[in-house]
Amino acid sequence: MQLFINTPGSYLHVKDEMFEVRFTKDGKEEKHQMAAHKVTSIVLAQSAALSTDAIHLALKFNIDIVVVENNGHPVGRFWHSKLGSTTKIRKAQLETSLSPEAVRWVKEWVIKKVENQAGFVNDLIKHRSSQADYLKNQEEKIKSQAISLANLTGEKIQDIADTLRGLEGTAGRIYFETISSVMPEQYGFSGRSSRPAKDPFNAFLNYAYGILYSRVERVLVLAGIEPYLGFLHRDDYNQLSMVYDFIEPYRIHAETAVFRLFSAKKVNQLHTDVITNGCSLNTEGKKLLVEQFIDYLDNQTIRYNGRNLTRMHGMQLDAHQFANTLIGKETIPVIKDMSGFKKPDISSE
Repeated sequence: MQLFINTPGSYLHVKDEMFEVRFTKDGKEEKHQMAAHKVTSIVLAQSAALSTDAIHLALKFNIDIVVVENNGHPVGRFWHSKLGSTTKIRKAQLETSLSPEAVRWVKEWVIKKVENQAGFVNDLIKHRSSQADYLKNQEEKIKSQAISLANLTGEKIQDIADTLRGLEGTAGRIYFETISSVMPEQYGFSGRSSRPAKDPFNAFLNYAYGILYSRVERVLVLAGIEPYLGFLHRDDYNQLSMVYDFIEPYRIHAETAVFRLFSAKKVNQLHTDVITNGCSLNTEGKKLLVEQFIDYLDNQTIRYNGRNLTRMHGMQLDAHQFANTLIGKETIPVIKDMSGFKKPDISSE
């Protein structure tokens, strides 16, 4: 499980060879203990502190400690200095980034993202028969972007990058326009916004994306992949380019978890605070989202590639498959004709 500490003043230390978190709630001190072997990672936010003993125990059990910003995006990670796997994978990753194979991978990830968006909209039709015609039309628009993406050709990423981003952006605009249209009236929003979010939905989604960025970086490192060496995203200073590339098919996890909170009307005014030019999640909002999203990622099982897996397990297996492909242990996936559009395995429920 992921230990997420976002209560200001919390203190993480070790007692009886277990992690113990101390914090104050309603004027009273509370303590919670967790066995180290049950913790996969520790996330610290909002004025939390930890002891060197806690760091040592985390290193002993291969647990990474992530520090996140107020919007949930990771700013740093404390982990052991060992590689997740052989350096052969990183060398192959660099070579692939300069070859036509990089184009195939980028198309694969972005097409999966758009497929998931279309599948999400298709799923909405089952529960909103009064909007069926509109939703079907929106789904077809998104699918047409996926077909255009599949038809892109080029030897290098720069040959297709601008067109790819344009098609991806168009699909995203249609997708979020559709989500807003089916929301309870009080939750409607006008497109994507970040830094800051303009509305509660985007505030929740930005924080969920932040959690997902940290998770994706972890699965890449464990698979031996360099998170800073991307194919599509630029290799700017300190930019997790491969994280931004690899995350695309999994954004649906964050979007589905957040959508369910809003469609079930579990979000209210007490979960966000008004800030300059927008809004942000407060402590109560973060608690609501983190509990829902962590359960969605770590506990719920789905049918994924013919197996019953948690969503996090599926992401880790995909990262290992990517790494194995880079060093010639797997066949590079081939983009199939998108005219026979298949609903993705990862969909809203």
